[in-house]
This record gives sequence, structure tokens and C-alpha cells, in this order.
Amino acid sequence: MSWGTELWDQFDNLEKHTQWGIDVLEKYIKFVKERTEIELSYAKQLRNLSKKYQPKKNSKEEEEYRYTSTRAFLATLNEMNDYAGQHEVISENMTSLITGELTRYVQELKQERKSHFHDGRKAQQHIETCWKQLEASKRRFERDCKEADRAQQYFEKMDADINVTKADVEKARQQAQLRHQMAEDSKAEYSSTLQKFNSEQHDHYYTHIPNIFQKIQEMEERRIVRIGESMKTFAEVDRQVIPIIGKCLDEITKAAESIDHKNDSQLVIEAFKSGFEPPGDIDFEDFTQPMKRTISESSLSNSRGDGKSEPKFGGKSKGKLWPFIKKNKGAGPEDFSNLPPEQRRKKLQQKVDELNKDIQKEMDQRDALTKMKDVYIKNPQMGDAASVDHRLAELGQNIEKLRIEVQKFEGWLAEVEGRLPPRTEQARRQSGLYEAQNTSAVNSCAQDRESPDGSYTEEQSQETEMKVPATDFDDEFDDEEPLPTIGTCKALYTFEGQNEGTISVAEGEMLYVIEEDKGDGWTRIRRNEDEEGYVPTSYVEVYLDKNAKGAMTYI
Repeated sequence: MSWGTELWDQFDNLEKHTQWGIDVLEKYIKFVKERTEIELSYAKQLRNLSKKYQPKKNSKEEEEYRYTSTRAFLATLNEMNDYAGQHEVISENMTSLITGELTRYVQELKQERKSHFHDGRKAQQHIETCWKQLEASKRRFERDCKEADRAQQYFEKMDADINVTKADVEKARQQAQLRHQMAEDSKAEYSSTLQKFNSEQHDHYYTHIPNIFQKIQEMEERRIVRIGESMKTFAEVDRQVIPIIGKCLDEITKAAESIDHKNDSQLVIEAFKSGFEPPGDIDFEDFTQPMKRTISESSLSNSRGDGKSEPKFGGKSKGKLWPFIKKNKGAGPEDFSNLPPEQRRKKLQQKVDELNKDIQKEMDQRDALTKMKDVYIKNPQMGDAASVDHRLAELGQNIEKLRIEVQKFEGWLAEVEGRLPPRTEQARRQSGLYEAQNTSAVNSCAQDRESPDGSYTEEQSQETEMKVPATDFDDEFDDEEPLPTIGTCKALYTFEGQNEGTISVAEGEMLYVIEEDKGDGWTRIRRNEDEEGYVPTSYVEVYLDKNAKGAMTYI
């Protein structure tokens, strides 16, 4: 099966067919190129999707990733990033192994095809030239034969005419012989040209054209094989990344299987446990008897009345109401006393750990500088040992400051852990201020408490205790205009205010609201003109007056 023998007369059709083959190859290259663009676009979209749902640094989202379910989701996002990378690999390999290679091959194929068909046209032009020469020789032979016949007839006519001179007859005879010789020469030339043309034609159709067509056939077959190999490569490029994509999917499955619902439930407890006990039973209210509101013996009014015998440290200061005074928006107390006991303990422990890490960093730097100083002392040419003294002194001061901070936070932590029961026991009921039932432990640790203005009360606690008249505390409210009422509230549970700035309430008691909860968990209420203070917001049900709320003022 050879194009040279079977398609010897189909030069034009072969030219069209081979051009079509190149067009098919270029179409396949364009297809692969668009596939690579799709892979790149898909990979980019996957990466953007993964990045979009990644937790933002130093945000609340980052804290949520301690749960196993959210960690599994984070692992899924990371694996999707790797998954996207494999699609980029597909694009790169298809570009280099298929698109690039086939583009170069198409250029070579076009050059080869052009060369082969140029040779074919040249062979055709040669055989056409030979044919024209044969036709010219044939027409000349035909013409000379006719001229010879006419010359012979003219000679015979002249020879038969008795009136023609002998000289004219001889002349006619010589002309006839000349024409006859010319015809013979044309015949010989025609015969030679015919033999030459037949030989050229034989070589053309049995040698030259078959050779050229055979090369064109081989070229076309190579093109077909090449496009088939490219299609195999197309599939192989995908197949090569399947194991890695499979690993990505396996890791996603593994992350999903690592989700522990029990552990997540425990984390929720640790995150939101307040340390309070559920409220007790509600007492029966007998409405058949005249209702008489009673005030707890430990209320603020009673403590003021009995407060003359209670020691107070230092002079009169609004700082003594801390942390029950209104907090600056967005800033909580340094000892986290605005948080429930469990949450406060966690925050304090976290702060202690952070400070210890900072101390370790500073100590590592100090050790490194000490070694450097020793090297400078032994080898003065390497540097001046005195140049690091300032930095060493600075590091020592930083370490001392951090240690003081650690002691301060550890004191607060000891205060919290001293008043909280062990984690394995049932938590005892805590007051709204998170005060312990063991007041002696509170008083001993409260000396280390830092006031809102940032000054320590430790020095004040070491001074001679002095009696403060009950009127001192009253003056702090009397010096200011009373806040307007913005609503009412009902006490859901009994609260015994044991610290300054708080007020005791009984379950079911109705009171006036003079200041909303500002985010610190406390609501300021008033019983009458002389009795007002803070109670935990969770202990009361507030009914705000919408009209009054718009006109409320802050102190």
C-alpha cells in the first residue's frame, strides 16, 4: 500500500489532505492550550477559595480553630491548596510536553511538507516541458512531411509539363529532395524526442512521483503517530498527579475522621464555664399578707451603717469602687476581674505563660550577649566588650520587670484558684463579684490588686489601718448629681453585695435602673434616693424605658 503507486494522479488531493492534517494538529494544540488555561484558572480559584476561608491572624476566628471540627476544616483548606498545586502541575506539564513540543513539530512539518510538494511540482513541470517538446517535434515533423509532399507533387507536375524548361524542372527536383530531407530529419528528431519523453514519463510516474509521494505518506503517518502520542501524554499527565490528589483527599478524610465531638463539647465547657452554681428554689410569696420588702443584712446600706468599724486603706478615692465603676469602652481591668471565675483563671494562666515566654526570650538574649562579651574579652580584636554592657543592663531590667509582672499575675491566679473548687468537684455557688466564701484568702491577695489608674495598693496596705467614717463612701455619690432613672428591673436571684460599689438585692425585688450594662457584666440600680450600686446583669431582668433611654447620661 503506497501512495506513489495507488495515488500517482492525486497530487492536488494529497496536497489538500496533508494541509488538513496540519490543521488538525494545530486544532489539537489549541485545545490543549485552552485546557492548560482552564487548569491554571481552576487552581487560582481553588487557592483564592482556600485563602478566603483561612483564619485571619490575631482575630477571633483564630481562637475558634482549637475545636477539632474547625481544625479539620483548616486541614481541608490546606489540602485544597495542595490540590490546586497539582492542577498547576498538570498545566505546566501539558504546556511543556504537549503544547511546546507539538508547536515546534508543526513548524518542522510545514517545512518538510513544503519541500516535498516543491519537489513534486518540479517533477510535474519537467514532464510537462518534455511533453511540450514532444508536441513541438511532432508538429514540426508533420509540417515538414506536408512540405515534402507538396514539393514532390510540384516536381512531378513540372517534369510532366513539356513547356517548362529543363532548368525549372531541375530546380523543382532539388527543392523536392530538400523538403524530403527535412522531413526525414524531423522524423528522426521526433522519434528521438518521443523516446526521450517516454523514458522521462516512465521515470516520472514510476520513480520520481512514487518517491515523493512515499515521503509525503511517511510524513503524514509520522504526524498521525505524533498526535496519538500526544493524546497518551495528555492522559498520562493527569494520571501522574492522581496519586498525589488521592493523598490530598485521604488527608481530608483523615482530618474528618479526627473530629471528636466529645472533645469539642468539653472545649465549649472550658470556653464558657462561669463557675457559678444554678440558682436555688424560688421562695413562695404569700400575697395574703402585706408585702414587706426586706433588705439583705449584707447590703450596701447596711455595710455603710456598720462600716464605721470596718478598716479601710488609704484616703477617700473613687478608685475604691473599681472594678464596679464604669469601664472604658474596649478596655477591661488588668486582672480580668470582669470575667467569670473559670474564664478569669484561664486568662490569668495564659498571661502568666506569655510572660514566662517573654522572660525566657530575654534570658536567651542575655546569655547570648554574655557569651559574646566573653569572646570579646578573650579576643579584643573582634570587638569591644564594653559595647554590650548597656544592652546587658537593659535586658536585666526587662527581666526584673517581667518577673514582677509574673508575680503580680500569679498572685491574682492564686487568688482565683484559692477561691475556686478543684475542677473535678462540683463548683460552689459564686457571687456576682466572684468573691470567695473564704474572705481571708481574698483579703490577703487583694493587697496585690492593682487599681484602675495603674498604681499598686500594696504600699497602702502596709500603712497603719485607719477608721473611715461611713460618710466617706456616701460622699462619693453625694458629690455628683444623681443619675436619672432609665427603667426598672426585677431581681431574679438573691445577691449579697460584699464589696464597695455593690448593692444587695432579694429575689423578686423591684428596683430602678440608672445605668445600663456597658459590657462588663454589671448594671447600676437604685432602691431609693440613698441606696444605689451595681449588681450582676445576669441576676436581674431589666425593663428599659425607651423614652428615658435616649436621654440617659453617663458619669
